[in-house]
Amino acid sequence: MTREEAFIRIKTDLVEIFEIEPEKIVPEATLMDDLELDSIDGVDMMVHLQELTGKKVAPEQFESVKTIDDLTGLVKTLYE
Repeated sequence: MTREEAFIRIKTDLVEIFEIEPEKIVPEATLMDDLELDSIDGVDMMVHLQELTGKKVAPEQFESVKTIDDLTGLVKTLYE
């Protein structure tokens, strides 16, 4: 999966799961401040990523995710 494919997948999922407006989902957007996701949403996203990739996401991997760009990198890594 390319970085762009990972971004498109994340954007689609955030719109469907969390009902975030697509135009707000840009690489530099922060998950908590810009997209208003909380820690419970983070857990939901981790579970979704595990289901999507079939790989376990370690909590320390997800702790470093602050922006959409960080999340894109994590998803790309999980698909490698």
